[in-house]
Amino acid sequence: MIVMYGIKNCDTIKKARRWLDNAGIAYRFHDYRVDGLTLEQLNGFIDALGYEALLNTRGTTWRKLDESTRNGITDAASAAALMLSMPAIIKRPLLCAPGKPMLLGFSENNYQQYFNEV
Repeated sequence: MIVMYGIKNCDTIKKARRWLDNAGIAYRFHDYRVDGLTLEQLNGFIDALGYEALLNTRGTTWRKLDESTRNGITDAASAAALMLSMPAIIKRPLLCAPGKPMLLGFSENNYQQYFNEV
């Protein structure tokens, strides 16, 4: 089963979910805030994509952090601790499909290629 990870009220999540619905692709939505996120899950994401890709340093949540907190993110462990405590700082959506690499972020072209619907 395809799983989309993210936060329900995110505009990018809404666009990605609309795209999947319109394409008739079945998926399960996993909301970090409602369904939670374990360190084991997060470490799997980090192993596949790297913490730098997962950490959304362009969003409001990151910009609201004090400088010492931002400067304290120096490796996967410190990034994971921050992402577990503040799931809104994780870049989204994260799409996981059996037998395919994880896909982070949303663009119609990337989703079409991912699902071979060119």
